[in-house]
Amino acid sequence: MSSSHEQPLAAQAIGSASETIGDLPKRAIGIDVGGTGIKGGIVNLHKGSLSGDRFRIPTPKPATPEAVADVIGEILDELLSREKAPALEELSVGVLFPAIVDKNIVLSAANIDESWINTDAAKLLRHLPGQIHTLNDADGAGLAEARYGAGKGLEGTVMTITLGTGIGSALVHDGVLVPNSEMGHLEFEGEVAEKKASAAARERADMPWDEYGQLLNRFLKHVERLQSPELFIIGGGISKRSEDFLPEVKDLRAKVEVAALQNNAGIVGAALYAAEQTRLNQARGRS
Repeated sequence: MSSSHEQPLAAQAIGSASETIGDLPKRAIGIDVGGTGIKGGIVNLHKGSLSGDRFRIPTPKPATPEAVADVIGEILDELLSREKAPALEELSVGVLFPAIVDKNIVLSAANIDESWINTDAAKLLRHLPGQIHTLNDADGAGLAEARYGAGKGLEGTVMTITLGTGIGSALVHDGVLVPNSEMGHLEFEGEVAEKKASAAARERADMPWDEYGQLLNRFLKHVERLQSPELFIIGGGISKRSEDFLPEVKDLRAKVEVAALQNNAGIVGAALYAAEQTRLNQARGRS
């Protein structure tokens, strides 16, 4: 039996950490589908930053796959009209969804229209230019933070926790994403974690900031026992108020940092993921 080193390249297990994929293009496009808005931007992959302003269109209601696809098309048209847009022949487009996404199939709808369940997002968007790749929104933000933001250069496991309407999570080990970790759906103190510890849950309960910090501390200790990350990165809009609650987050083995890329993390991560997936497909001999 031949060893893996003797197999054709397309038969080997090649991941985003492999030197086989080579250099990424300078720019790609990221689009982040949210409950209230869909935003996109051109991303400089060498710097992990946006080239120009974001472009945002309100999320249609109802946010059916067809309606959202139309808005994604509008955003892509606008971005491609700009001077710094990637050339069509090397265009990669990453699209994030607030749902579990496995091989471009949307498998959940906790924060998106139920008609998305079992939708093949890549097939839905195949009429658009470029190589389209899709991903969970928290995974996109976490990948960007691990590679360009608060976790840049850190070896080992980095977990980004996004606090908003729900709780998103992204698990990245040595720079490689392990998708769909979904820590917000863990059972925590007798409830689904995001129903108790999300930013929205704090607002519903009118919880004081110090009390929320103590609650978050217990949740992170719960997650730490399961995943043992070297670093927790706290993201989401609430991270702008980190000084109000993070002092209560303590006695963890892991370090805790505030997200560095803020509202651009999803767009940056989507673009990075898409560019790497395009290169991986090329290395594996796929179109």
